[in-house]
Amino acid sequence: MAKTTTVASLGAAFAEQGLRVLLVDLDAQACLTFSLGVDPEEVGASVHDVLCGTVTAADAIVPAADGVDLLPATIDLAAAESVLLPRAGREHVLATALAEVSGGYDVVVLDCSPSLGVLTLNALTAADEVVIPLQCEMLSHRGVGQLLDTIEDVRRILNDRLVVRGVLPTMFDARTSHARAVLEDVGQRYGLPVLEPPIPRSVRFAEAPALGSSILSTSRGSKGAAAYREVAMVLLRAWKIGPGRRTTRRRRAASA
Repeated sequence: MAKTTTVASLGAAFAEQGLRVLLVDLDAQACLTFSLGVDPEEVGASVHDVLCGTVTAADAIVPAADGVDLLPATIDLAAAESVLLPRAGREHVLATALAEVSGGYDVVVLDCSPSLGVLTLNALTAADEVVIPLQCEMLSHRGVGQLLDTIEDVRRILNDRLVVRGVLPTMFDARTSHARAVLEDVGQRYGLPVLEPPIPRSVRFAEAPALGSSILSTSRGSKGAAAYREVAMVLLRAWKIGPGRRTTRRRRAASA
């Protein structure tokens, strides 16, 4: 849930700054869709339909919680890879679809599938940057190296503008030496920037999806909400997007 929680929370934080935000759910489990108060079983059109070419992205986007727009997912997305595999230029399908609507948004955030398949390649091809949420547990970073190899392949073949903004520590408990050791190990092993502040461990994150909103709405004064707001401002400053106003600088970020 680290990726989905991060996408929902950063999206809400960007919206709080008066920006127009689009979130894209690329996981067949539809966790982001559910977390933002949209019932996947009642969705008329979804990202699956967009990838299959039966509807446009504009036809599938719906308003969601916390002032963001959502391109929702349903269980149908599980079949998207088999539909896309035989298509020429399959890695560019999402980028082409989003090009028709991204001009209406300041920030587009993509919630990647957990696997490094065609859907994730589509997300990385469409994105300008990647943020890697990482639970501060030793086993959780074993897939980072494989992800970075995939990102390098995408950069070389499909999307030469793609950059890794950094690792975002989640479920961080500053009281434990283990969590601190994981961060140090990731920074040294992969040479990645570590985004700050780390997102603290909190039961509030588990409660928020059931209420259909991000933690920024369900527990506005919590340390977790404050941390995501700070990270959002770090990203906006890096992207040179000023809060509270529209800008010609638009960013697509993938949470992978």
